[in-house]
Amino acid sequence: MTNQEFSSGQTKKRSSLGVLYFAVASAAIGGLLLVVWWNRVVLSETVISWRSAIGLAAPAKPSQGGDSKKSGNRPVAVGVATSVQRDLPVYLSGIGTVTALNTVTLKSRVDGELIKVSLVEGQAVESGELLAEIDPRPFEAALAQAEGQLARDRATLQLSKQTLSRLQSLKLQNATSQQELDEQQSLVEQSEAVVAIGLANVQNAQLQLSYTRITSPISGRVGLRLIDKGNIVKANDLGGLAVITQVSPISVVFAIPQDAIPLLQTSMKQTDQLIVEAFDRDVSTRLAEGKLTAIDNQVDPTTGTLKLKATFENAEQTLFPNQFVNARLRIDTVRDAIVVPSLAVQRGPDYRYVYVVKSDETVELRKVALGPIDGSESSITKGPTVGETVVITGLDKLQPNTKVILPKRKTDSAG
Repeated sequence: MTNQEFSSGQTKKRSSLGVLYFAVASAAIGGLLLVVWWNRVVLSETVISWRSAIGLAAPAKPSQGGDSKKSGNRPVAVGVATSVQRDLPVYLSGIGTVTALNTVTLKSRVDGELIKVSLVEGQAVESGELLAEIDPRPFEAALAQAEGQLARDRATLQLSKQTLSRLQSLKLQNATSQQELDEQQSLVEQSEAVVAIGLANVQNAQLQLSYTRITSPISGRVGLRLIDKGNIVKANDLGGLAVITQVSPISVVFAIPQDAIPLLQTSMKQTDQLIVEAFDRDVSTRLAEGKLTAIDNQVDPTTGTLKLKATFENAEQTLFPNQFVNARLRIDTVRDAIVVPSLAVQRGPDYRYVYVVKSDETVELRKVALGPIDGSESSITKGPTVGETVVITGLDKLQPNTKVILPKRKTDSAG
């Protein structure tokens, strides 16, 4: 075999192998694509079966109008309320802190042993009531000493005055000199000064003795006792014996937004006394009612609020010092307003609306214009009329003309 024939055979062999490789590769790629397609079909059927098994709806198809119409006519259970006409108070609200008008820490003015503690923790006390007593014996002794010195000084003064009187009689007879008379006059004046000092010492001793009886300087409520009987107290003790807080009357300090200041000023021009109500944290229970008594002279730049102060009689002592409350300042009253629950008012893209229940128990979307709002109630200046029924719960399932199921009215059973 020649070299040329050998090369030609090799070339034909290589061409045959290339065709074979190409055919195998094409078959492998085709098989792979077939497997992928089959897995997608099986996976899709599996997902549909799984969604059906757990109760999930199949992907929604574009509706032709009939399906959505049927869905919208499904009755929806709702809660309703009736619009009423009445006077609606307008409030400015703010979080406030109850502040005592007077707070006193009982402290001793003298040093000594505490021999009696009459105060009871948490009790109400009156001004001047005895609460504690310090051993008075050292102070009684000091008072007796001062009184003895005063009596001695008064006797010396009396003798000096008698001597002066005799010298004055002798001077009329030229039996004594003017110098001796002047010296005696000076002694009398010195004795009078000594008596004055002695009198002051007696008064000081009496004052120190009175300090051994610790009385309440104000009427209020006693806090927890800070010291017990038998302890040695000093005038410079920082802790004190107890704290007394005045609880009736009491004040509440709260803040309103600076944007509400014009409303407050307008209301103050119309009336001398503005009513302030104190509510608990949930604004569900009214604790007390008082009057606005003070307005701060500047806006707090850090919060943009103005502080106000109201005073409450607090006869029932429902307010406690440092208690957090919700204060509401009544600045106006809207007369004969149409009022609906605030839950009924919904916000649309660029308007507010309510759902009104019609006579056929379907709902109508009604645009509204709001007036003043009082927490859970809103006044309506445009929208439902008096006596119409508005929806307050179940609103998320409603559309215009949706059929609703109204709550059953309670009826009195006969017999």
